[in-house]
Amino acid sequence: MTTLTLHDAVGAALTEEMRRDPRVLVFGEGVATKRHDLVQEFGARRVRNTPLAEGIIAGTAVGAAGTGLRPVIDLLFAPFLCYAMDELVNSAGKLRYVSGGQFSFPLVTLAMTGAGWGVGAQHNHNIEAWFVHSPGLKVVMPSNPEDAKGLLKAAIRDDNPVLFFLDIGLLYQPGEVATGEHVTPLGKAAVLREGGDVTLASYGKTVHHCLQAADALAGKGIAAEVIDLRSLKPIDDTAILASVTRTGRLVVAHEANRLCGVGAEIAALVAEEAFARLKAPIVRLGGPDAPVASSYPLEQAFVPQADSIAAAAERLCTFQHA
Repeated sequence: MTTLTLHDAVGAALTEEMRRDPRVLVFGEGVATKRHDLVQEFGARRVRNTPLAEGIIAGTAVGAAGTGLRPVIDLLFAPFLCYAMDELVNSAGKLRYVSGGQFSFPLVTLAMTGAGWGVGAQHNHNIEAWFVHSPGLKVVMPSNPEDAKGLLKAAIRDDNPVLFFLDIGLLYQPGEVATGEHVTPLGKAAVLREGGDVTLASYGKTVHHCLQAADALAGKGIAAEVIDLRSLKPIDDTAILASVTRTGRLVVAHEANRLCGVGAEIAALVAEEAFARLKAPIVRLGGPDAPVASSYPLEQAFVPQADSIAAAAERLCTFQHA
């Protein structure tokens, strides 16, 4: 094992995949500036900065992927993906299907998202559910450095376009990462803590809030199971349903707007497939339907925290049917 930040784990995955496969190239906003080691090892032909033109960057990546390359592009902040929606959603996500499988489009799009830096509404907007809703795209959001490395390696090797969201509040948090070849398959959730009373499901930094909530709940005699979704599309239906079947209660939490978010899809899944096993209503916790504040304290108040998650779980464990 070695200790890396999430930012460095992404760099390690890029290095390993570029060594393994000469078709992998990296370009985007500031990548050559941020990752000098990649430029030194692989040269300016495979690692290059681009103009601040997200649609052109994404369109170039789609064309490169269609000709057999495996591009990784960095569009910096998630709201900037708005400038590349046609290229990512209408081209990358659909062209493999409309070509009858004659072409594949293996590209990875990196973007930072989430609270933590106080960068304001036009830089902080959790829009991952937009891409979950878009056919042909896969969506990933790791909560720790080891998964960041393993999932990015899997995303680069995938023959479909992958949106890879990096939680800005976790970028420089250190964590243990396995050395050597380590690939985390897309579509597999991780059970980080076992428990039989209530399931806490989340992704990104809210996973850590769920773990903190589970510690607080344990002090009250409530055993919470914590699931890190890791992959939002494909989502691990099996792991979610297995956990809720054991616990009978579910709290799903994320920073993104609660309205039509990933939590709503999970709630619908459980209501449809495991309703008979539920002992209490499903609870969704998410951000409000409002732009994010620039103020750090207001930003933190905007998103679910450990105390609100623990309180919701405790209410479910004391719920009595009328």
